[in-house]
Amino acid sequence: MAKNLFIGKLPYDLTDDELKEHFSQVGNVQSAKVIMDKFSGQGKGFGFVEMETEEEAKKAIQELNNSTLKGRTIVVNEARPKENKY
Repeated sequence: MAKNLFIGKLPYDLTDDELKEHFSQVGNVQSAKVIMDKFSGQGKGFGFVEMETEEEAKKAIQELNNSTLKGRTIVVNEARPKENKY
């Protein structure tokens, strides 16, 4: 079962492919998405990575939390479910 991770403090010019490549070091990545500002097209500094298994997600948190990506120290946590705003 896939596990979704929240990635914070990302470089603003990071691409989805670069994020996927960084997390591929520790396991199989199903998807990687950098959240972009819809007006400027620049990254907002966070994104989500979906790892293939729970074990790979735990390994990614252990090994990649506080790792450096393009000169910035990133934060890796388990993603929380999206909350309803209404």
